[in-house]
Amino acid sequence: MPLPPKKKAINIYYTPPKKGQGQGYKHNPTKPSRKERGRKPARGERKAMRKRIVLSNTNALEVQLSQFNVEEIRNEQWIGEIMAIPNPLIDRLRDVGAFKVTQGWGLFRHPSMLVRRETVEMAKLVQEIDEEKEGASRVVRRALVGDKGSGKSVMLLQAISIAFLQGWTVINIPEAQDLTLGHTPYAPLISPTSNNRTLYTQPAATASLLTAISRSNPHLANLHVSPQTVSDPFPTPLNPDLSLAGLAQLGVQDPELAWPIFTTLITELLAPGRPPVFFSLDGLAHAMQPATGYTAPNLKPIHPHDLTLLDWFCSFLSGSGPRLPNGGIIMASTSQSNAPQIPALDVALSGLESGYVTPAGQSVPPLERNPFKRYDERVFDVFGKAKENGAEAQRVRGLEKEEARALMEYWARSGMVRHKVNDAFVGEKWALSGGGVVGELERATLRMRI
Repeated sequence: MPLPPKKKAINIYYTPPKKGQGQGYKHNPTKPSRKERGRKPARGERKAMRKRIVLSNTNALEVQLSQFNVEEIRNEQWIGEIMAIPNPLIDRLRDVGAFKVTQGWGLFRHPSMLVRRETVEMAKLVQEIDEEKEGASRVVRRALVGDKGSGKSVMLLQAISIAFLQGWTVINIPEAQDLTLGHTPYAPLISPTSNNRTLYTQPAATASLLTAISRSNPHLANLHVSPQTVSDPFPTPLNPDLSLAGLAQLGVQDPELAWPIFTTLITELLAPGRPPVFFSLDGLAHAMQPATGYTAPNLKPIHPHDLTLLDWFCSFLSGSGPRLPNGGIIMASTSQSNAPQIPALDVALSGLESGYVTPAGQSVPPLERNPFKRYDERVFDVFGKAKENGAEAQRVRGLEKEEARALMEYWARSGMVRHKVNDAFVGEKWALSGGGVVGELERATLRMRI
């Protein structure tokens, strides 16, 4: 019979560790040490890499192109041509956030754009408003709609470029989602508004917008504040010789004063004799959703129209804000790739787009309210007033075959397309892209490998 197993000796002098105090880690020199995994990314480094805009590819071939200018693009003979963006204009477009990460600028040697029929029409419209600013001012309110990848954001970029080259003052909100996520500081206004609404300011976001305005509009350094503004009570004393660029910098230096300085700057820009203004916003659906990531003191979510920057833009879009004595354009662009479903916005934009005709020649009637869906009446209020003031919705369609061929020939000259660009190749890619949708055409030609 085998002997029973020997019991483990008990140390009578051992006392267990006190609560909260472990034995501690004892390094064993016989075990290999933990491998170094490299430096962890610093705070904000991942976001900077995710939002980095690359505008040049040194490996791409250099293509000789004409410079983008308003004198030439007013001529319809330039439709279907590729034009390079001038370097000074690139810096100003980067300052206002007109470039997007998903637009494929980093595939080519130099940023360039395709001149479409809508581009020529926009250049003519800007010229007409600029010529009428001395007399009856003309204000155009427009919303860009279209399929995913049809080029709405690039069309907005072209409109901003034309306004810059024409000498206008451009104020652009690059992404409405950044104002509604709830990741920036916010605070209620000291005094409620006249209609018993409490608005909420965003000091950091307003200061960032003032920085973009002062950097992208160099002519503000030559415009000075009016004597009336200097004499009015203001949180900080103003120098009589202060320029509008210096006024914007005051809000950048002290974000707590960013909102009153922003309103004062807008009042100065709308004074008679100033250049026309171009107000724009991208990601319209985020500005029309029923709630934001911010919370009111009663623990209810704040509506986007109760944020001062979005309320300011909606007032100009609807026409309920201050009038523009020098003329201007208020333009908003929708997004199909990153947008919440807003039934009220779909119905409102369909009403602005009444009379829309498909490429097949069929008329599309406007949408009607669904009794089983919940709609935000504040969205209808904005677009109802906008329609009364002549607002319209412009649908950005796909490229025609001639425009698609010009674009693909430019890609081939840049070394990105190695196939011979003939009628069969253009027709194949044009059909695969859903009838010339720019984003799908780029995907089928440049990014898809079979």
